[in-house]
Amino acid sequence: MADFIIKRRRFFAVMLIIPVLLSLRNPKVDQMEDINFSVFLQRDEIIRTYSTADIHDLEYDFYRQTCPQAESIVRSRMASIYSQHNDVSAGLLRLFFHDCFIKGCDASVFLDDSNGNSNRSIEKQAIPNRTLKGLDKIDMIKKDLENACPGVVSCADTLALATRDGVVLAGGPFYPVFTGRRDSTQSYFQEAMAEIPKPNGNISETLDLFALRGFNERETVSLLGAHNVGRIGCDFIQGRLDNFEGTGQPDPSMPSDFVNEMRLNCQDNSSIVHDEAPVPMMSREVKNPTNGLMFSQGLSTSVSSGTGFDAHYYRNLLRGRGLLFSDQQLMADENTARYVRLYSSDDGITFRKDFSRAMVRMSNLNVLTGIQGEVRTKCSLPVSSSS
Repeated sequence: MADFIIKRRRFFAVMLIIPVLLSLRNPKVDQMEDINFSVFLQRDEIIRTYSTADIHDLEYDFYRQTCPQAESIVRSRMASIYSQHNDVSAGLLRLFFHDCFIKGCDASVFLDDSNGNSNRSIEKQAIPNRTLKGLDKIDMIKKDLENACPGVVSCADTLALATRDGVVLAGGPFYPVFTGRRDSTQSYFQEAMAEIPKPNGNISETLDLFALRGFNERETVSLLGAHNVGRIGCDFIQGRLDNFEGTGQPDPSMPSDFVNEMRLNCQDNSSIVHDEAPVPMMSREVKNPTNGLMFSQGLSTSVSSGTGFDAHYYRNLLRGRGLLFSDQQLMADENTARYVRLYSSDDGITFRKDFSRAMVRMSNLNVLTGIQGEVRTKCSLPVSSSS
Protein backbone atom coordinates (compact mmCIF):
# COMPACT_ATOMS: atom_id res chain seq x y z
CA MET A 1 0.00 0.00 0.00
CA ALA A 2 2.83 2.38 0.91
CA ASP A 3 4.54 1.73 -2.45
CA PHE A 4 1.29 2.48 -4.26
CA ILE A 5 0.88 5.80 -2.44
CA ILE A 6 4.48 6.77 -3.19
CA LYS A 7 4.08 5.93 -6.87
CA ARG A 8 0.80 7.81 -7.08
CA ARG A 9 2.30 10.89 -5.41
CA ARG A 10 5.26 10.69 -7.78
CA PHE A 11 2.86 10.45 -10.73
CA PHE A 12 0.94 13.57 -9.71
CA ALA A 13 4.16 15.43 -8.96
CA VAL A 14 5.49 14.62 -12.40
CA MET A 15 2.21 15.68 -13.97
CA LEU A 16 2.73 19.17 -12.57
CA ILE A 17 5.93 19.61 -14.56
CA ILE A 18 5.20 17.63 -17.73
CA PRO A 19 4.38 19.94 -20.61
CA VAL A 20 2.60 19.61 -23.88
CA LEU A 21 4.23 21.93 -26.39
CA LEU A 22 1.49 23.59 -28.37
CA SER A 23 3.63 25.94 -30.43
CA LEU A 24 3.32 25.48 -34.18
CA ARG A 25 7.00 26.25 -34.60
CA ASN A 26 9.42 23.48 -35.44
CA PRO A 27 12.25 23.42 -32.86
CA LYS A 28 15.68 23.70 -34.42
CA VAL A 29 17.68 20.52 -34.37
CA ASP A 30 20.57 22.12 -32.51
CA GLN A 31 18.15 23.23 -29.78
CA MET A 32 16.65 19.78 -29.24
CA GLU A 33 18.61 19.01 -26.12
CA ASP A 34 17.86 22.42 -24.62
CA ILE A 35 14.06 22.36 -25.03
CA ASN A 36 12.44 23.69 -21.89
CA PHE A 37 9.22 21.73 -21.50
CA SER A 38 7.18 24.47 -19.80
CA VAL A 39 3.74 23.69 -18.39
CA PHE A 40 0.91 24.57 -20.75
CA LEU A 41 -1.90 22.53 -19.23
CA GLN A 42 -3.49 23.08 -15.85
CA ARG A 43 -2.98 20.45 -13.18
CA ASP A 44 -6.55 19.12 -13.31
CA GLU A 45 -6.49 18.80 -17.09
CA ILE A 46 -3.19 16.93 -17.00
CA ILE A 47 -4.48 14.50 -14.40
CA ARG A 48 -7.65 13.87 -16.41
CA THR A 49 -5.63 13.41 -19.58
CA TYR A 50 -3.06 10.96 -18.25
CA SER A 51 -4.85 8.78 -15.73
CA THR A 52 -3.23 5.87 -13.95
CA ALA A 53 -5.37 3.63 -16.15
CA ASP A 54 -3.62 5.09 -19.21
CA ILE A 55 -0.08 4.49 -17.98
CA HIS A 56 -0.61 1.05 -16.43
CA ASP A 57 2.55 0.04 -14.52
CA LEU A 58 4.85 2.38 -16.38
CA GLU A 59 6.61 5.29 -14.69
CA TYR A 60 7.87 8.66 -15.76
CA ASP A 61 11.70 8.60 -15.80
CA PHE A 62 11.77 4.88 -15.06
CA TYR A 63 15.53 4.75 -15.68
CA ARG A 64 16.42 7.58 -13.29
CA GLN A 65 18.57 5.24 -11.17
CA THR A 66 19.61 2.47 -13.58
CA CYS A 67 20.41 4.66 -16.59
CA PRO A 68 19.73 8.32 -15.79
CA GLN A 69 21.15 9.52 -19.11
CA ALA A 70 18.90 7.23 -21.20
CA GLU A 71 16.44 9.84 -22.44
CA SER A 72 19.13 12.40 -23.21
CA ILE A 73 21.02 9.74 -25.20
CA VAL A 74 17.91 9.05 -27.28
CA ARG A 75 17.20 12.75 -27.74
CA SER A 76 20.77 13.55 -28.78
CA ARG A 77 20.99 10.73 -31.30
CA MET A 78 17.57 11.57 -32.74
CA ALA A 79 18.61 15.17 -33.25
CA SER A 80 21.70 13.97 -35.10
CA ILE A 81 19.72 11.55 -37.27
CA TYR A 82 17.04 14.14 -38.04
CA SER A 83 19.64 16.67 -39.15
CA GLN A 84 20.63 14.25 -41.93
CA HIS A 85 17.34 12.42 -42.53
CA ASN A 86 14.31 14.58 -41.78
CA ASP A 87 12.00 11.82 -43.01
CA VAL A 88 12.89 9.75 -39.94
CA SER A 89 9.96 11.17 -37.97
CA ALA A 90 7.32 9.79 -40.35
CA GLY A 91 9.13 6.46 -40.57
CA LEU A 92 9.28 6.03 -36.81
CA LEU A 93 5.63 7.03 -36.37
CA ARG A 94 4.61 4.29 -38.77
CA LEU A 95 7.00 1.77 -37.22
CA PHE A 96 5.72 2.62 -33.74
CA PHE A 97 2.10 2.28 -34.82
CA HIS A 98 2.71 -1.11 -36.44
CA ASP A 99 4.45 -2.37 -33.32
CA CYS A 100 1.88 -1.14 -30.82
CA PHE A 101 -1.14 -2.17 -32.87
CA ILE A 102 -0.11 -5.83 -32.80
CA LYS A 103 -0.12 -7.27 -29.27
CA GLY A 104 1.01 -3.97 -27.78
CA CYS A 105 4.15 -1.80 -27.64
CA ASP A 106 6.64 -4.61 -27.12
CA ALA A 107 9.15 -4.26 -29.99
CA SER A 108 7.92 -7.52 -31.49
CA VAL A 109 8.08 -5.97 -34.96
CA PHE A 110 11.90 -5.88 -34.75
CA LEU A 111 12.41 -9.60 -34.32
CA ASP A 112 14.19 -11.67 -36.94
CA ASP A 113 13.80 -14.72 -34.74
CA SER A 114 10.53 -15.61 -33.01
CA ASN A 115 10.89 -17.41 -29.69
CA GLY A 116 14.13 -19.06 -30.74
CA ASN A 117 12.76 -20.36 -34.03
CA SER A 118 14.22 -18.43 -36.97
CA ASN A 119 11.97 -20.33 -39.41
CA ARG A 120 8.80 -19.12 -37.76
CA SER A 121 7.00 -16.32 -39.58
CA ILE A 122 7.73 -12.90 -38.14
CA GLU A 123 5.95 -9.56 -38.29
CA LYS A 124 8.53 -8.07 -40.63
CA GLN A 125 7.42 -10.56 -43.29
CA ALA A 126 3.77 -9.49 -43.14
CA ILE A 127 2.73 -7.51 -46.21
CA PRO A 128 1.88 -4.27 -44.34
CA ASN A 129 5.34 -4.30 -42.73
CA ARG A 130 7.53 -4.91 -45.75
CA THR A 131 8.04 -1.20 -46.37
CA LEU A 132 8.68 -0.19 -42.76
CA LYS A 133 11.53 2.25 -42.27
CA GLY A 134 13.51 3.32 -39.24
CA LEU A 135 14.54 -0.03 -37.79
CA ASP A 136 18.17 0.77 -38.51
CA LYS A 137 17.80 4.11 -36.75
CA ILE A 138 16.50 2.41 -33.61
CA ASP A 139 19.44 -0.01 -33.81
CA MET A 140 21.79 2.98 -33.80
CA ILE A 141 20.13 4.49 -30.75
CA LYS A 142 20.01 1.14 -28.98
CA LYS A 143 23.75 0.69 -29.56
CA ASP A 144 24.38 4.03 -27.83
CA LEU A 145 22.23 2.94 -24.91
CA GLU A 146 23.98 -0.41 -24.64
CA ASN A 147 27.36 1.32 -24.56
CA ALA A 148 26.19 3.51 -21.69
CA CYS A 149 23.98 1.07 -19.77
CA PRO A 150 24.29 -2.54 -20.96
CA GLY A 151 21.11 -4.59 -20.80
CA VAL A 152 19.01 -1.90 -19.13
CA VAL A 153 16.86 0.03 -21.62
CA SER A 154 14.40 -2.04 -23.63
CA CYS A 155 13.92 -1.79 -27.38
CA ALA A 156 10.25 -1.00 -26.75
CA ASP A 157 11.18 2.03 -24.64
CA THR A 158 13.82 3.06 -27.15
CA LEU A 159 11.23 3.14 -29.93
CA ALA A 160 8.66 4.97 -27.80
CA LEU A 161 11.11 7.69 -26.78
CA ALA A 162 12.62 8.08 -30.25
CA THR A 163 9.18 8.37 -31.84
CA ARG A 164 8.16 11.13 -29.44
CA ASP A 165 11.41 13.02 -30.06
CA GLY A 166 10.87 12.60 -33.80
CA VAL A 167 7.41 14.13 -33.51
CA VAL A 168 8.85 17.16 -31.70
CA LEU A 169 11.66 17.54 -34.25
CA ALA A 170 9.08 17.49 -37.05
CA GLY A 171 7.24 20.39 -35.46
CA GLY A 172 4.71 18.32 -33.55
CA PRO A 173 3.68 18.56 -29.90
CA PHE A 174 5.62 17.17 -26.98
CA TYR A 175 3.87 14.45 -24.99
CA PRO A 176 5.14 12.51 -21.97
CA VAL A 177 6.49 9.02 -22.52
CA PHE A 178 6.21 6.78 -19.48
CA THR A 179 8.83 4.06 -19.46
CA GLY A 180 9.48 0.62 -18.08
CA ARG A 181 8.32 -1.44 -21.07
CA ARG A 182 9.89 -4.80 -21.68
CA ASP A 183 10.41 -6.59 -24.97
CA SER A 184 8.41 -9.48 -26.37
CA THR A 185 10.13 -12.82 -26.93
CA GLN A 186 8.11 -13.60 -30.04
CA SER A 187 6.68 -12.05 -33.17
CA TYR A 188 3.12 -12.22 -34.52
CA PHE A 189 2.94 -12.68 -38.28
CA GLN A 190 -0.71 -13.71 -38.62
CA GLU A 191 -1.94 -10.86 -36.44
CA ALA A 192 0.11 -8.36 -38.44
CA MET A 193 -1.38 -9.68 -41.67
CA ALA A 194 -4.95 -9.39 -40.40
CA GLU A 195 -5.09 -6.51 -37.94
CA ILE A 196 -3.16 -3.59 -39.44
CA PRO A 197 -5.71 -1.13 -40.91
CA LYS A 198 -5.62 -1.16 -44.69
CA PRO A 199 -5.16 1.93 -46.86
CA ASN A 200 -8.20 0.88 -48.88
CA GLY A 201 -10.30 0.03 -45.83
CA ASN A 202 -13.69 1.65 -45.35
CA ILE A 203 -14.52 3.74 -42.31
CA SER A 204 -16.26 0.90 -40.47
CA GLU A 205 -13.24 -1.38 -40.82
CA THR A 206 -10.87 1.33 -39.60
CA LEU A 207 -13.02 2.30 -36.63
CA ASP A 208 -13.53 -1.32 -35.61
CA LEU A 209 -9.78 -2.02 -35.54
CA PHE A 210 -9.08 1.08 -33.46
CA ALA A 211 -12.01 0.36 -31.14
CA LEU A 212 -10.59 -3.09 -30.41
CA ARG A 213 -7.57 -1.27 -28.98
CA GLY A 214 -9.71 1.05 -26.89
CA PHE A 215 -9.68 4.14 -29.13
CA ASN A 216 -12.85 6.11 -29.67
CA GLU A 217 -13.74 7.97 -32.86
CA ARG A 218 -12.15 11.24 -31.80
CA GLU A 219 -8.88 9.53 -30.85
CA THR A 220 -8.87 7.61 -34.13
CA VAL A 221 -9.28 10.77 -36.20
CA SER A 222 -6.55 12.53 -34.24
CA LEU A 223 -4.09 9.64 -34.61
CA LEU A 224 -4.65 9.56 -38.36
CA GLY A 225 -3.48 13.17 -38.31
CA ALA A 226 0.04 11.75 -38.19
CA HIS A 227 -0.44 11.63 -41.95
CA ASN A 228 0.48 15.32 -41.87
CA VAL A 229 4.14 14.37 -42.25
CA GLY A 230 6.25 12.21 -44.52
CA ARG A 231 5.98 10.89 -48.06
CA ILE A 232 3.99 8.35 -50.01
CA GLY A 233 4.95 6.66 -53.25
CA CYS A 234 2.66 6.93 -56.25
CA ASP A 235 2.30 3.15 -56.35
CA PHE A 236 0.22 3.35 -53.18
CA ILE A 237 -2.46 5.52 -54.77
CA GLN A 238 -2.35 4.42 -58.41
CA GLY A 239 -5.40 2.19 -57.95
CA ARG A 240 -7.54 5.17 -56.98
CA LEU A 241 -6.47 6.99 -60.12
CA ASP A 242 -7.00 4.34 -62.78
CA ASN A 243 -8.77 1.24 -61.54
CA PHE A 244 -10.75 1.84 -58.37
CA GLU A 245 -12.17 -1.46 -57.08
CA GLY A 246 -11.64 -3.06 -60.51
CA THR A 247 -13.89 -0.60 -62.37
CA GLY A 248 -11.22 0.68 -64.72
CA GLN A 249 -12.15 4.17 -63.57
CA PRO A 250 -10.80 6.56 -60.93
CA ASP A 251 -12.28 6.73 -57.46
CA PRO A 252 -15.52 8.71 -57.92
CA SER A 253 -14.99 10.44 -54.57
CA MET A 254 -11.89 12.22 -55.92
CA PRO A 255 -12.39 15.61 -57.58
CA SER A 256 -11.51 15.40 -61.27
CA ASP A 257 -8.87 18.12 -61.02
CA PHE A 258 -7.23 16.22 -58.17
CA VAL A 259 -7.19 13.01 -60.23
CA ASN A 260 -5.57 14.88 -63.12
CA GLU A 261 -3.05 16.51 -60.80
CA MET A 262 -2.04 13.16 -59.34
CA ARG A 263 -1.82 11.56 -62.77
CA LEU A 264 0.55 14.27 -63.93
CA ASN A 265 2.93 13.39 -61.14
CA CYS A 266 2.50 9.63 -60.98
CA GLN A 267 3.53 7.41 -63.84
CA ASP A 268 1.86 4.04 -64.32
CA ASN A 269 3.99 1.22 -62.94
CA SER A 270 3.31 -2.33 -64.02
CA SER A 271 5.02 -3.70 -60.91
CA ILE A 272 2.50 -2.12 -58.54
CA VAL A 273 1.10 -4.39 -55.87
CA HIS A 274 -1.82 -2.47 -54.40
CA ASP A 275 -2.18 -4.68 -51.34
CA GLU A 276 1.28 -3.66 -50.17
CA ALA A 277 0.20 -0.12 -49.39
CA PRO A 278 0.83 2.12 -46.42
CA VAL A 279 -1.41 2.29 -43.41
CA PRO A 280 -2.06 4.82 -40.64
CA MET A 281 1.16 6.48 -39.54
CA MET A 282 2.50 6.24 -43.10
CA SER A 283 3.97 9.01 -45.17
CA ARG A 284 2.07 11.79 -46.83
CA GLU A 285 3.81 13.30 -49.86
CA VAL A 286 3.47 12.19 -53.44
CA LYS A 287 6.77 11.40 -55.08
CA ASN A 288 7.07 10.75 -58.77
CA PRO A 289 9.49 7.82 -59.05
CA THR A 290 10.71 9.19 -62.38
CA ASN A 291 11.52 12.83 -61.68
CA GLY A 292 11.40 13.03 -57.89
CA LEU A 293 8.75 15.77 -57.81
CA MET A 294 7.25 16.21 -54.34
CA PHE A 295 4.43 18.27 -52.94
CA SER A 296 2.21 18.10 -49.89
CA GLN A 297 -0.90 15.98 -49.84
CA GLY A 298 -3.77 17.08 -52.01
CA LEU A 299 -2.61 20.67 -52.40
CA SER A 300 -2.71 22.61 -55.63
CA THR A 301 0.49 24.44 -56.44
CA SER A 302 -1.11 27.73 -55.40
CA VAL A 303 -1.81 26.64 -51.83
CA SER A 304 0.74 26.65 -49.01
CA SER A 305 0.94 23.49 -46.95
CA GLY A 306 1.91 25.18 -43.68
CA THR A 307 3.82 23.27 -41.00
CA GLY A 308 3.73 19.53 -40.55
CA PHE A 309 1.48 19.27 -37.53
CA ASP A 310 -1.23 21.75 -38.40
CA ALA A 311 -4.72 21.54 -39.89
CA HIS A 312 -3.85 21.03 -43.56
CA TYR A 313 -4.45 17.25 -43.53
CA TYR A 314 -8.00 17.77 -42.29
CA ARG A 315 -8.68 20.71 -44.59
CA ASN A 316 -7.67 18.55 -47.53
CA LEU A 317 -10.18 15.90 -46.46
CA LEU A 318 -12.92 18.54 -46.42
CA ARG A 319 -12.01 19.25 -50.05
CA GLY A 320 -12.06 15.56 -50.99
CA ARG A 321 -8.30 15.55 -51.49
CA GLY A 322 -7.14 12.78 -49.17
CA LEU A 323 -4.51 10.59 -50.84
CA LEU A 324 -5.51 7.27 -49.31
CA PHE A 325 -9.05 5.95 -49.57
CA SER A 326 -9.03 5.21 -45.84
CA ASP A 327 -8.11 8.84 -45.15
CA GLN A 328 -10.94 10.23 -47.24
CA GLN A 329 -13.33 7.77 -45.62
CA LEU A 330 -13.20 9.90 -42.48
CA MET A 331 -15.68 12.12 -44.29
CA ALA A 332 -18.02 9.20 -45.03
CA ASP A 333 -19.22 8.93 -41.43
CA GLU A 334 -20.81 11.91 -39.71
CA ASN A 335 -19.25 11.04 -36.35
CA THR A 336 -15.72 11.14 -37.74
CA ALA A 337 -16.46 13.95 -40.20
CA ARG A 338 -17.37 16.29 -37.35
CA TYR A 339 -13.91 15.78 -35.85
CA VAL A 340 -12.33 16.47 -39.23
CA ARG A 341 -14.27 19.74 -39.27
CA LEU A 342 -13.23 20.45 -35.69
CA TYR A 343 -9.52 19.92 -36.38
CA SER A 344 -9.68 22.01 -39.56
CA SER A 345 -11.35 24.94 -37.79
CA ASP A 346 -8.23 26.34 -36.13
CA ASP A 347 -4.49 26.36 -36.79
CA GLY A 348 -3.96 22.86 -35.44
CA ILE A 349 -4.20 23.69 -31.73
CA THR A 350 -7.12 21.34 -31.02
CA PHE A 351 -5.60 18.59 -33.14
CA ARG A 352 -2.23 18.89 -31.41
CA LYS A 353 -3.80 18.60 -27.96
CA ASP A 354 -5.84 15.56 -28.96
CA PHE A 355 -2.94 13.98 -30.82
CA SER A 356 -0.75 14.29 -27.72
CA ARG A 357 -3.32 12.58 -25.53
CA ALA A 358 -3.94 9.82 -28.06
CA MET A 359 -0.23 9.17 -28.49
CA VAL A 360 0.15 8.68 -24.74
CA ARG A 361 -2.57 6.05 -24.90
CA MET A 362 -1.10 4.47 -28.01
CA SER A 363 2.35 4.25 -26.43
CA ASN A 364 0.96 2.34 -23.45
CA LEU A 365 -1.05 -0.30 -25.31
CA ASN A 366 -0.74 -3.74 -23.70
CA VAL A 367 2.79 -3.10 -22.47
CA LEU A 368 4.93 -5.77 -20.82
CA THR A 369 6.35 -4.72 -17.45
CA GLY A 370 7.97 -6.17 -14.36
CA ILE A 371 9.08 -9.74 -14.99
CA GLN A 372 7.13 -10.05 -18.24
CA GLY A 373 9.11 -10.35 -21.45
CA GLU A 374 12.77 -9.40 -21.44
CA VAL A 375 15.20 -6.60 -22.21
CA ARG A 376 16.94 -7.37 -25.50
CA THR A 377 20.48 -6.24 -26.09
CA LYS A 378 19.95 -6.47 -29.85
CA CYS A 379 16.49 -5.51 -31.02
CA SER A 380 16.27 -8.09 -33.80
CA LEU A 381 16.97 -11.09 -31.55
CA PRO A 382 15.52 -12.47 -28.32
CA VAL A 383 18.03 -12.61 -25.47
CA SER A 384 18.27 -16.38 -25.81
CA SER A 385 19.44 -16.04 -29.44
CA SER A 386 21.77 -13.07 -29.13
CA SER A 387 24.37 -14.58 -26.83
